[in-house]
Amino acid sequence: MSSLSKIGAVIQSVRKENGLTQEQLADLAGISERTLRSMESGQGNPSFSAVVSTASVLGIKIVVEK
Repeated sequence: MSSLSKIGAVIQSVRKENGLTQEQLADLAGISERTLRSMESGQGNPSFSAVVSTASVLGIKIVVEK
């Protein structure tokens, strides 16, 4: 599983735990619903700022390791 797929799975899981629709989360994160859908499915190439913004809204910490 790729890193983007892992991040997407966590975002989707936490979004659902918080009772948010994709439309609601996208609005809160300031991104398009299409971007969120592709992020959650591990497809496409979302910008780093889109991933960080979405994670921030959900209270998810992103750690980059070497």
